[in-house]
Amino acid sequence: MPLDARSGEALGAALGTQALPIASELCRREVGGYLGAIDGVDDVVVACTQEQSLFSELAAERNSVAPLRFVNIRETGGWGSDAKSALPKMAALLAAAALPQPEPVPTVSYESGGHVLVVGPAARALPWARRLADQLDVSLLLTSGSDQQMLEERTFPTFSGSQIEVDGWLGAFNVRWRQANPIDLEVCTRCNACVDVCPEGAIDLTYQIDMSKCTSHRDCVKACGAIGAISFVRDDDARDGRFDLVFDLSDAPVLRMHQPPQGYFAPGASEMAQAEAALALAQMVGEFEKPKFFAYKEKLCAHGRNGKVGCTACIDVCSAEAVSHNGNLIKVNPQLCVGCGACTTVCPSGALTYAYPRAPDNAKRFKTLLSTYFQAGGKAPALLLHGHERGAEMVSQLGRMARAGGRLRGMPARVIPVGIHHAASTGLDLWLAAIAYGATNIAILITDQEAPQYVTALEEQMAVAQSIVSGLGYRGAHFSLLRASTATGLDAGLAALAPAEAPARRAGFNGAAEKRGTLDLALDHLLKEAPQRPEQIALPAGALYGAVNVNKAACTLCMSCVGACPESALMDNANAPQLRFVEKNCVQCGLCEKTCPENAITLTPRLLLTEEARLPVVLNEAQPFHCVRCNAPFGTLQMIENMVSKLSQHGAFAGNINRIKMCADCRVVDMMENKREATITNLTRPQ
Repeated sequence: MPLDARSGEALGAALGTQALPIASELCRREVGGYLGAIDGVDDVVVACTQEQSLFSELAAERNSVAPLRFVNIRETGGWGSDAKSALPKMAALLAAAALPQPEPVPTVSYESGGHVLVVGPAARALPWARRLADQLDVSLLLTSGSDQQMLEERTFPTFSGSQIEVDGWLGAFNVRWRQANPIDLEVCTRCNACVDVCPEGAIDLTYQIDMSKCTSHRDCVKACGAIGAISFVRDDDARDGRFDLVFDLSDAPVLRMHQPPQGYFAPGASEMAQAEAALALAQMVGEFEKPKFFAYKEKLCAHGRNGKVGCTACIDVCSAEAVSHNGNLIKVNPQLCVGCGACTTVCPSGALTYAYPRAPDNAKRFKTLLSTYFQAGGKAPALLLHGHERGAEMVSQLGRMARAGGRLRGMPARVIPVGIHHAASTGLDLWLAAIAYGATNIAILITDQEAPQYVTALEEQMAVAQSIVSGLGYRGAHFSLLRASTATGLDAGLAALAPAEAPARRAGFNGAAEKRGTLDLALDHLLKEAPQRPEQIALPAGALYGAVNVNKAACTLCMSCVGACPESALMDNANAPQLRFVEKNCVQCGLCEKTCPENAITLTPRLLLTEEARLPVVLNEAQPFHCVRCNAPFGTLQMIENMVSKLSQHGAFAGNINRIKMCADCRVVDMMENKREATITNLTRPQ
């Protein structure tokens, strides 16, 4: 890399510290400098990830207590055509690496004893069951027989079946199937008597009957005799079992979700994929932990009320099928959650938040990256958000290929790669905050490993974000999905990334714990610095901001919508029959629209930028109806007239129609008086 003592001085100045030591062989001849640095207690940041294992091992040998972190500045900037201009980016990456570690999050535990169920056709499943039997506790579920394989010693439990169902996770899989073949392999003694007597040769040495050959002679049933392993009229064919792991070798996997649960492997027909899965299976014995990636605040959830379903964004986007619901509230299964964060990205209210790391930690990281970049003299920064696995691999490959003969340009000096747990784990709040901090572009690297619903969700959220900044007059395309499956594709995508317009003055706020809080701070700053200041901005359908429209002719002010609104955006008035609305609180969940018995409500996605958004406005009001007995106001004239019109012909109400026109207190008094009069009448009536 083009670094020298002057670079160390410049980096130190940008970071507010002394000149940083620059090494060329830190892991070899200059390792003494590293060993001296870790003798203290201060944080140590090593700008080399290639030899991370070596440096960690050296620290362990010396019993170092210095917190140790690693950051890649080589492939992310030092190796590329813009390497000489990449110093501001290097300073930014070093500053972010020096940030305190985020607070720890709760963990989710798994315990596996290594009991694996191998599922599939005998030709494929039986050889793998034999290989794994030396390392794991194997059970075998055959979905078909095979002329090339045979069951020999009873080494492991063997079943056969169809209509297989699997649910659960590592250490707790429940598998159900139907005993479809007439031969029950757990009862069969493998004596070959049935094979010998079958006139069609329909029984192979996996002891399964090929029903396409069988003509129902039933000689096999007689040969099996008292063993009773063969039955063509079996009534009880339901089978089940509990397993720690599932090795599904079926042509079509039993579980079809994009991200199956941990402990479930479905490599298909590929022998290489089967070998990789078998290796992973052998390592999944013992106790394991992972972070609990999400936090849920049910009070903010806009999923449902009173059995009516509104927002289903988190359920629709989850590729692991970890999110379910009970009609009113959603439930996230932490064992199934893989930490993609897509549910938090699409959640309009912030009821679901990402916890690994938390949104305020990511906001602080973005702010540190951008402020340090500017302080070091950088201009027009772009953030490239990428996943820690395939995305990080492609970034590294790009740097190495740029170094090897200059075939590729490499990472542009203004593009700051930011590794996140998953490409879908950030959303509108953090993107707009980054623009407020001075970023000209937010690009998310989408590899060939991403679930289709993630890509769709990110596209929709970016459309909302772009509508907002474009509506405020900021020129250019600020948000983009950079789709690439190779380093070459990534290089081309980065070269086409043009700087958009950012605020002239950068924001200084910190991210809030609540999603809407961070959005409010970002929007306030973007509006304050905006080239244009419209009163409102039209947003795409499904946006998390908008208005509620009421058809006054149809609305009876029954206030069902008020009871359904989870965000207190719709309110009544204790002193008058009014329906009021605070637009800033609305998340466009649609519960009011679905709850309204008169179909009087529609939604309009938009971002209202005037003070009116924060104030209650009256959507509908009506003349109050006064109690015919005490003259106290209650309900509305329209509502009471509708009720009288509808119920006056009903036998249960026809004789007491005036009671509908009374307030609650007078209605009780009237009922008691009528009951007393009826009692007196009965007592004075001649017997």
